[in-house]
Parts: sequence; structure tokens; C-alpha cells
Amino acid sequence: MARPTSTARRELGGELRRLRGERRAVDVATALGWSESKLSRIETAHTGISEPDLDRLLTLYGVAVEDRSRLRDLARRGRARAWWTPYRSSVPDPYDEYLALEAEAVRISEWETQMVPGLLQTDEYARAVIEAGVDIDDSAVIQRRLALRMARQSTLTRVPPPSLRIVIDEGVLLRQVGGLEAQRRQLARLYEASSRPGVELMILPFQAGAHAGLSESFMVLEFATGTRAPVVHIEGLTGGLFRVKPEEVDVYQDAFDDLQERSLSPEDSRTVIAETRDRLAR
Repeated sequence: MARPTSTARRELGGELRRLRGERRAVDVATALGWSESKLSRIETAHTGISEPDLDRLLTLYGVAVEDRSRLRDLARRGRARAWWTPYRSSVPDPYDEYLALEAEAVRISEWETQMVPGLLQTDEYARAVIEAGVDIDDSAVIQRRLALRMARQSTLTRVPPPSLRIVIDEGVLLRQVGGLEAQRRQLARLYEASSRPGVELMILPFQAGAHAGLSESFMVLEFATGTRAPVVHIEGLTGGLFRVKPEEVDVYQDAFDDLQERSLSPEDSRTVIAETRDRLAR
């Protein structure tokens, strides 16, 4: 099965298919001296496109030179080698697409019911989570997935970093993933992360009762204005699921707003994290 391509390449392919309109693919390919399969691979994001070829195609479609900058940028990004390429063989296909979206997001809003979010996990906590997976028993694959998860955390230090809003169920603080000492060190890491610029970390206390996120954990990824609409990602046992329909995304955004309202303030959340960490150290 072919690996999923970058978000940029898929977006460009969709734009080029839209621009082709009612023209037959065979007629466009013939006019450019291409094979029809070449045009198809570009439109379906199975291959990138060079800048000279893109300009010839856009000229055929009548796109003004001054209107081509965004499409050229998508083509350039689609040709780039993704930083996670060395790890692709160790993760499910949908996760590859998630990485592309995470790398482009300017705001990430995450609700987590069971574990610390991957972007804030320590090495030992992440290893315990990965080793508990039901789809993996190869030590080499475990090590590659662990290296990938740690490499993802560079997202928080990119310039500019994304705005990160995280709501964690209080039970996550108490679940001893990897053992008591590993959990204590993970809470220390959470406490440190909560003071980072651009990070808003909130704890949903048990006394909040029933809420809109009872059924599942999820993440809402938002992107720079004028690029693409928000996307919801939901992690599952066999890979991630995406929600892209505006009406579905709205439901998850409303649910996240409800979770925020019911959560402790970032300051009070830091206090709860510190108190739980200190109790584990006794």
C-alpha cells in the first residue's frame, strides 16, 4: 500500500483537479506532452510536481502569474522530504497523515482521558505506553516509535511554536504508567511544561461530573488563516480517524470549550499537578 503523502501535496493535487474543471485529463496531458498517468499521479498526490511543470500547467489553465504564489509554495512543500520519513515503516498509515497536520498546525487543542499527551511525555512514560500497544511486539519497531514520539516534541520549539491548549482528566495524574517513579517524573515534566509560553494546561477534576468529552479523547488542529480548515483527530487501537466536515468539527470544538469551562484554571491545575507529584515522592 502506498504511503500517505504530505498534506501540502494532497492540497495542491485537489487544487489542480479543481482548476482542470471540465477539461479531459487526456487533453491536458497531450497539450503538455505528458502521459495521462503523470497528470493523474500529480492530482492524486502520488507524486510531486516541479516548478517549471507547475507553471506550464497553470498557464494552460489560465491562472495569472500573480495568483500562483500559494500553489508554488504547496508544490515546494510537497517535494520536501518529511522529517519523519525514517520512521514511516513503524507506524500505521493514518499516523503519517497526522504528523503532516501536526507539523502545520498553528493551534492544537487536545482533550485526553487516559494518558499524558504525546507532546508532553517523558521517554520512559512514552515507552510504557508504546509497549502496552496491542499491535506491536517487535523491539526494533518499539524503539523507532519511541524515537518518533520524542522527535515530535520539537514541534514545541519551532519558530513560531503552535499554541497548545490541553485538558487532561484528573485520573491521568493518578494512573501509574511505567510505575510509580516513572509517573512521578512524568508529573514533574507536566509541571515544567505548564509554564512554557504558548502552553495552556488544564486539569478536569473528578467533581466536574458528566461532560461533553466522556466518550473519547480527541484533538482539534487549526491552521494559518487562508490555508485549510480545522481538522479533528481521534486516536484508535488500529490507527487514527479524522473528522473534516465543518459540522462535525464544530461539535468537537464546542465539546472542547465545554471541557475548558469545567476545568481548573491553569494556575490551579499546576497546583494539583505539583501536589500529586509530591504525594508520589513520599
